[in-house]
Amino acid sequence: SRPTRRSWRTCSAPGCRAGRAFHPGGAPVPEQPHLVVVLDGVSLSPTSLLASPEGLQGVTVLEVVPGELTAGRGDLSIVVRPQELRLESAHGMVYEGTPDVLSYEAAEALARQLAPLRVASGGDDDEPLLANLEFTDLLNLGDAASVDPKRTWRPRAQAERLRVPIGLGEDGRPVMLDLKEAAQEGMGPHGLCVGATGSGKSELLRTLVLGLAVTHSSETLNFVLADFKGGATFAGMAQLPHVAAVITNLADDLTLVDRMGDSIRGELNRRQEMLRDAGNYANIHDYEKARAAGAPLQPIPSLVLVIDEFSELLTAKPDFIDMFVQIGRIGRSLGVHLLLASQRLEEGRLRGLETYLSYRVGLRTFSAAESRAALGVPDAYELPNIPGSGFLKFGTDEMVRFKAAYVSGVYRTGSQHAAALGGPLPVDRRPVLFTAAEVPVRYAAVPQQRQEPRPDEKDDALADTVLDVIVRRLEAQGPAAHQVWLPPLDSPPSLDSLLPGLAPVPGRGLTQPGYEGAGRLIVPVGIVDKPYEQRRDPLWVDFGGAAGHMQIIGGPQSGKSTLVRSLVASFALTHTPHEVQFYGLDFGGGGLSSLAGLPHVGGIASRLDPEKVRRTAAEVYGVLTRREEYFRASGVSSIAEFRSRRAKGDISVTDQPWGDVFLVIDGWGNFRTEYEALEPLVLDIAARGLGYGIHLVLTASRSMEVRSNLKDHLMNRLELRLGDPMDSEFDRKVAANVPTGVPGRGQTPLKQHFMAAVPRIDGLSSDTDLADAATALAAEVSRHWQQPGAPEVRLLPREFPAAQLPPGDRFPNRGVSFALDEDNLEPVFVDFDQDPFFLVFGESESGKSNLLKLLIRRLTERYDGDSCKLFVVDNRRSLLGVTPTSHLAEYIPMSNQMQHHMDALADLMQRRTPTSDVTPEQLRDRSWWRGPTVYVVIDDYDLVSTSSGNPLAGLTELLPFARDVGVRFIIARSTAGAGRAGYEAFMQRIKELGAQGVVLAGDPTEGELLANVRPRPMPPGRGVFVSRRQGRPLVQVGLVPE
Repeated sequence: SRPTRRSWRTCSAPGCRAGRAFHPGGAPVPEQPHLVVVLDGVSLSPTSLLASPEGLQGVTVLEVVPGELTAGRGDLSIVVRPQELRLESAHGMVYEGTPDVLSYEAAEALARQLAPLRVASGGDDDEPLLANLEFTDLLNLGDAASVDPKRTWRPRAQAERLRVPIGLGEDGRPVMLDLKEAAQEGMGPHGLCVGATGSGKSELLRTLVLGLAVTHSSETLNFVLADFKGGATFAGMAQLPHVAAVITNLADDLTLVDRMGDSIRGELNRRQEMLRDAGNYANIHDYEKARAAGAPLQPIPSLVLVIDEFSELLTAKPDFIDMFVQIGRIGRSLGVHLLLASQRLEEGRLRGLETYLSYRVGLRTFSAAESRAALGVPDAYELPNIPGSGFLKFGTDEMVRFKAAYVSGVYRTGSQHAAALGGPLPVDRRPVLFTAAEVPVRYAAVPQQRQEPRPDEKDDALADTVLDVIVRRLEAQGPAAHQVWLPPLDSPPSLDSLLPGLAPVPGRGLTQPGYEGAGRLIVPVGIVDKPYEQRRDPLWVDFGGAAGHMQIIGGPQSGKSTLVRSLVASFALTHTPHEVQFYGLDFGGGGLSSLAGLPHVGGIASRLDPEKVRRTAAEVYGVLTRREEYFRASGVSSIAEFRSRRAKGDISVTDQPWGDVFLVIDGWGNFRTEYEALEPLVLDIAARGLGYGIHLVLTASRSMEVRSNLKDHLMNRLELRLGDPMDSEFDRKVAANVPTGVPGRGQTPLKQHFMAAVPRIDGLSSDTDLADAATALAAEVSRHWQQPGAPEVRLLPREFPAAQLPPGDRFPNRGVSFALDEDNLEPVFVDFDQDPFFLVFGESESGKSNLLKLLIRRLTERYDGDSCKLFVVDNRRSLLGVTPTSHLAEYIPMSNQMQHHMDALADLMQRRTPTSDVTPEQLRDRSWWRGPTVYVVIDDYDLVSTSSGNPLAGLTELLPFARDVGVRFIIARSTAGAGRAGYEAFMQRIKELGAQGVVLAGDPTEGELLANVRPRPMPPGRGVFVSRRQGRPLVQVGLVPE
């Protein structure tokens, strides 16, 4: 167990080798071999030159000494014991370990196995694969803050193009990744990178992208950087001039995946068109050759698409593999390179794409199977848990082990980078000749400057990284990359951004000077997203021709009301109030009222104002009716001719104040439910309106709310976000991709996404405070328009003096007027010669007696006392003194006094009944009897017909002949109990004979009192006129002064 010592000395004997001179203490001679002398069992004399402490030039002595070695002999001593190995240097350095114990046979076998192998480096073999190499050292850039693009972007030889180091190999040399295709002696054009969490995949991608950006101008190389997850991988790189797109957070909004696909396909198409238009070049290489030869061509930079977490992207959108395959197939000729990166890689995930991925980068993987899927071998799974450790495999070549550089470290200045944190000084790496003698370490010179204290760890998170510093150095240094990806439509445009340069124009008010849509019914209402064409255009809505009616469909809170307001406001900013007028029915969120101040708006009615709702619809319908008559009378052949003649002044704006009229109904479903009686009117406008310049704009929550007989006329359509994408009439897939929670987003009939504008001109792209913004817009437009605006919606007055009605003899062929109708605000007439029965229903204070007074006065004004006689039954004396004595047959203040008068009337009717000797001519002109027409006027009929009897019962059978025998009945009664009393024989017979009349205010629970009309709360004198000839208009009865 005696220790054996071995020592190394330098031979100093001149005769060690014949013909060669050895100088004590000299440096090795490179041209001559190094000589090793082994002394085993030979004792050296202290005076021997081999034992000289200075050593001999080019000679090393290995002396095997049993027992203890004499102190001072040798520069390095190795003490070998059975379980101990100790190395001692002459300078006191000690290393301890355990010796390998091998038999002679085992040692020989091991030696034969090692013999073919060669050491890759002369030092510590693992050092390059363990050290954290900074990006600036890898590219020999020096201080990151001193990076000069003019130097690093110098023209590169073809062999160096798209070639960049990504780390160090086992031999300490840079490992190069060459993205060029194999035909150009590269590894590309497409590749794969797989690495588990913590393997350094994201850092490697950053290193690759930044390395290419530092060494290539943005004129020759661009990037599309996409991260399916959060986007941290490419954070801070958007400012590089090379970046054509940074697409992040795709997992949070899968609709962006399809949009990204459209953008990439559009870029491929754009490059194909550039090659074709330039001269049908086969590929980008021929194009660049022609350009380098002087052809006047625009540069087409190579495009590197880096897709991080592509595996998860394909899980969410399996069809996207077709996009990758397309790039793999045609990308080479178009200069498009694809790098797919992922944490995991399942077998079969790359179906159809494997043949196009010519290089593979494998960092540490989660499993051996994933390593085999990426590299074909399980080696990546066995890599140490050191970020950046990986393999690079290209074609059939042997894999290259490397350690990636690090680009996200905190930036230090030149001196801090050399001596920060008390670490070792930078070593002078100039090569030195090998020798067994000690070689002193030579350190590089460090500039003398004050050492700054080390920042706290928390400050490092806020400090600039090397990447940040270099990106700032490159920012705005080259031509900006063509933008492949435009930001998603997240914020709505304002109308002043769609109509820039708004200013007052004489005669036109606040508008865009030189507006391109002048003279046409076309306005911008939003922005259309065209990712395939890599641009955005204004969304134009054209109401010309057959597309003059519009339908907007959208689910709750999708932005329907906002879009409608933007439409109206856009017209107001591009057309004058003489050219277009708007009338709105607001059954949505009440937003239309904010535009009521526009001079273009004639009225806005909410669902809480039924009278104005009816009047607004009637007003528009009245314009249609009057214009149709005007066209016929004036010989106007079309609405186009009408517009032209009106614009030239041939048709006076005073005589024809309406131009193109728009009826806007926001909330069609609610409108139809609550105002079903108005639906036929809207349908008629839809069917006939466009020919006369009358337009409809409807919004609905679902397409099914609009029946086909109306929908067929609504050719101008937009869809916002739907509650159920399956309801889409355009494209269900596109409808599903319309994001939720973004009001105003939708799709056009061309299946393009759009963002609706907001009705504001204050420069803000926000949907907050829209009511105030729209009100301010309306006020600003109104301030610059000094002429008359759109005719306002006329409403029935609460009180209408009877004196304003035409006198009883004004229109003898129409009967007598008694009210003003709501539809046209024109007098309403009743002709008793055609309809002899007139019923009035109303509660107390509803205006029954006033109506009877008015009819009595109109009749006595029109007819003299010889041709018109009145029986007035007035239990409450409300008609006392109304009838002139010349016309009064009998005033009956009490019902019990009626019987003999009614019996006399029955006898009169019997005598006037035609007999067999009456000729046909007499029957035709009712000339077989002579005498006055008798009017029976009864107020408070409910006091006449009681449980004890009805004085009018004897007239029931004669009622069908009343018209022919000159007898008329005007009867008023209270609505209280009228529903039950309606089955009384006399009243029921009158209703069966088609009685006309007015239903004034009353309790709706009484049911239908006259021709399906129910009473309802109304102002005094307001009622529904029931007539077989005039429909069911709402009327205001003329008020007779006391």
